[in-house]
Amino acid sequence: MCLAYFVGLGYSGGFAAHTARVLEELTPDHLIRLTVHTDAVCAACPRNSGERCDNPELVEGYDRAVLRLCALAEGAVLPFGAFTARVQEKILAPGLRREICGDCQWNSVCSSHPSRWV
Repeated sequence: MCLAYFVGLGYSGGFAAHTARVLEELTPDHLIRLTVHTDAVCAACPRNSGERCDNPELVEGYDRAVLRLCALAEGAVLPFGAFTARVQEKILAPGLRREICGDCQWNSVCSSHPSRWV
């Protein structure tokens, strides 16, 4: 869901550049596997140590809430476009994003930009 609002900011320049590349690679037909653990976006995050987030409960909570509201299951494989459409319809359009991750340090960025999936 974070990719909906990504504007090039991040924990580090390397993380921001990596996230921009991942976003470019995720075409609507690109198959993704849903997870609540570290993933391709997390790979360059400085808070990711040995493929484990230094605050896994927080991130897993966000991920589980997205899956629940979108009626999706961890491990499901679907096209990225189908996932983004569902997130937009079930969470972002009805204004539920803040319910999930309003306590995130990047909340002000997401609150000040429209979703790229509108």
